[in-house]
Amino acid sequence: MKQICFFLFFLMLCSCEYFNVKKTSSEAILKEELQTFNWNDVDDYPSFTACDSIETKQNRKACFERVLTRHIGVFLKREKIIVTQDINDTIILKFQVSETGDLKLQNVDMDSVTRYQIPEIENLIYKSLDSLPEIFPATKRGQQVKTEFVLPIIIQ
Repeated sequence: MKQICFFLFFLMLCSCEYFNVKKTSSEAILKEELQTFNWNDVDDYPSFTACDSIETKQNRKACFERVLTRHIGVFLKREKIIVTQDINDTIILKFQVSETGDLKLQNVDMDSVTRYQIPEIENLIYKSLDSLPEIFPATKRGQQVKTEFVLPIIIQ
């Protein structure tokens, strides 16, 4: 009987560790929550006023890209561009929309033939962005965030 009591007493002393409450700091909670975010996805994509009535996230993204592509395309069609050979190229534009809604063209990737035939194409693209309507930035958890995206422009 003494042995059983001693064993139960020993077991009770060892098990007291399980009743301790772990204190968690607010920094630890924040760090854990930040690790669970998918930072490559936003709650709302950047948009123009024309896209405000669209409900779904993917359709708003498509609307934003469509408005931007159309704006650049219309601007380039108004310009008198003369080439000596046929051009059939896709120009890849890399953009960044800041937290304040400022659009910045980061990179223009195009074929060397297109660059040779239309040396002013990059400047024309920059000019077309000057007359864009107001852009509303992307949001993540209610905060405005910076986003980057790639947009193809087909030149024929």
